[in-house]
Amino acid sequence: MKKSIKRFLSSFSICVLLVCLTLFGNIPSALASTGSWHKVDLPVAITPLDLWFDKYDPNHGWLVGTDATLLESTDGGNTWEERKLDLGDSIYRFSSISFSGNEGWITGQPALLLHTTDSGKSWSRIGLSSKLPGDPFAIVAQGRNSAEMVTDLGAIYSTQDAGQNWRALVTQAVGNARNLNRSADGRYVAISANGNFYSTWQPGDMTWIQHNRNSSRRVQNMGYTPDNRLWMLNRGGQVQFSEVGEFDTWEKKQTPKEGGGFGLLDLAYQDENNVWISGGSSRLIHSEDGGKTWKRDDSTANAGANLYKIYFFSSDRGFVIGQNGTLLAYSPD
Repeated sequence: MKKSIKRFLSSFSICVLLVCLTLFGNIPSALASTGSWHKVDLPVAITPLDLWFDKYDPNHGWLVGTDATLLESTDGGNTWEERKLDLGDSIYRFSSISFSGNEGWITGQPALLLHTTDSGKSWSRIGLSSKLPGDPFAIVAQGRNSAEMVTDLGAIYSTQDAGQNWRALVTQAVGNARNLNRSADGRYVAISANGNFYSTWQPGDMTWIQHNRNSSRRVQNMGYTPDNRLWMLNRGGQVQFSEVGEFDTWEKKQTPKEGGGFGLLDLAYQDENNVWISGGSSRLIHSEDGGKTWKRDDSTANAGANLYKIYFFSSDRGFVIGQNGTLLAYSPD
């Protein structure tokens, strides 16, 4: 009798296991597919363009985007509230936001620069010269009354008196740029509008330094790695990394199959080993070995949007912004 019960239980256990394997493929992959990103609802149907969180108060954040949208979060990005600004009849595209303490800045197009000294409770408009090369594209708050601003033509300026006067840091603009990114220590890389070449600038340089691309594929986006290299995303889902300290010498090109042939749009480091790339059609791929091998993160598969830009404010706090009001938040668990 006991042997019969044992045989029955053994057969029953095998049947349960077979059912699980049929439904889920295998137990480990079913558990792993839970993913690490989730969608955050926004109160307005716009395209986010930039995101900022206070490093001293990680619950306090701001988001800007199309249609002069300004959103504020006080719970770490779980919920957002719209902050209305009276800018007249013109429709602006807010492209960048940055704070240092209570002082903050917003850039926008057509030519617009806003400034606050009371943590965003009120904003004043800073007058800009009609001779400014291009429109303000991005800004970095650098302390009391101080900021660094770059235009969409690559003109870089610095102010020490809350925007009343500006000092040119580069004597000539780089021209129309497809993408333009800044490193944490103040270096810039700009990609030409048609992706044929790229240009670099670092503090102390008088002009931009032009570099030819090393691939037949046009350049889509570029930026700096934490260890003083450049990363490059090319058309057709190709990714490259330069040698350390060398911006014209590149490692072997990669075309991760996990990219699915979709365009790769942005790259960001979570830490020195974990690297993320976003792309078209809700594509997000992840490397755990500094960019040598890649796998797709399936938790974003149903986002239903192109994923434009990735942010990591710390190793456990990340966000992705995309089209049609898409905001994804990273969950380390």
